[in-house]
Amino acid sequence: MPLQLGLKAGVDDRQIADRLQYHPDVFEFHLVEQNVTPEGLKVLRDKIQYVRQHGVTQIVLHHPMNWQNRHLELSMSEVASPERYRFLWQSTLDLLELAQAESVQLLVHGSYDDPIEELTAGYAHLWEASQVLFKRMDYLQKIGGHNIVFENSISPLFYYGNPNLDQAIFAKNYRLAFDISHCFIKLHGDNQALMQSLKTLGPHVHHYHIVDSMGGSHDGLPLGTGKINWAGVLPLLNPAASQIYEVQLKDQNDAQEMIASHAYLQQIADSLKA
Repeated sequence: MPLQLGLKAGVDDRQIADRLQYHPDVFEFHLVEQNVTPEGLKVLRDKIQYVRQHGVTQIVLHHPMNWQNRHLELSMSEVASPERYRFLWQSTLDLLELAQAESVQLLVHGSYDDPIEELTAGYAHLWEASQVLFKRMDYLQKIGGHNIVFENSISPLFYYGNPNLDQAIFAKNYRLAFDISHCFIKLHGDNQALMQSLKTLGPHVHHYHIVDSMGGSHDGLPLGTGKINWAGVLPLLNPAASQIYEVQLKDQNDAQEMIASHAYLQQIADSLKA
């Protein structure tokens, strides 16, 4: 049985045309701050509808990672970063409204891999920032319903792979996005721990980022060029979830590394069924 083909692009017409030639099942828009201005949101709506008209039934909007070259930490203190904080919330609420109107998914990062001093700016300690983060995720889950998913990183605030934290996240009933390489990196290349996390969180995962890694840093490798045990991982993926290949491209207008990764994973899937 063919695996889902999921591809990622910006709103650039050349990138979209390149991805659509492969007839993907899933399309993820990687957004930047310019895409969430009033005009940018109008363009984005048009692109969503254009992609849907070309047969794509599952569409994900990846919330902008940065504002003025600084990460948009969901836990950030309003006092410490008032303008960035306002942008975070305005963009999140505007994109969530669009996602609900267009019946697509909004992906929000629980955290990024910023230094501790950045994560704790405006807070007494990391625990306080963590409490704020989970309260905000609770709120977004409440208002986002079936149109929001939260992605893990290698940040100490929101990551997968720690059995106790995985159980706590599972108990929250969040709709999750699981970036496999982020978990693998956080676990320093431990495939067994990665697979346990996939198994634990699987029922609540609604979207996967499929990407290989050597397990040391954020390297975004095509499948088969890193150390992730894909034959062990593949059977643990939630079959009801969507997925995209989030690998680094040599040319953003050419998805060849994504397509090669898909072919590799399909080969793994075929071999498991043989």
